[in-house]
Amino acid sequence: QVQFVESGGGLVQPGGSLRLSCAASGITFSRYVLGWYRQAPGKQRDLVASITFGETTNYAESVKGRFTISRDNAKKMAYLQMNMLKAEDTAVYYCNGRVLGTAINYWGQGTQVTVSS
Repeated sequence: QVQFVESGGGLVQPGGSLRLSCAASGITFSRYVLGWYRQAPGKQRDLVASITFGETTNYAESVKGRFTISRDNAKKMAYLQMNMLKAEDTAVYYCNGRVLGTAINYWGQGTQVTVSS
């Protein structure tokens, strides 16, 4: 059974940091591009960052210089280090795994990140 399970969300003050984790199971990890997406209330789900098996990364402009995506292929884990958090980063964050050139696409259940004083 394929699973992507996020953890690490919570409430943080503006300027603070959080680290999200995503544990994958039931997959051949090396085939997957991993991504973090977020969805704020009333808005569409948008890409935050992605990383290939070879660790090529891509970031949304709004998070460049503040967020860092990484993966541990041995542990089948993905991470999103979020620094200098802003109120507008408040959203549900989802882990995604997909295989390029196929319809294979999995989502985690999401973890809430709230940035507020």
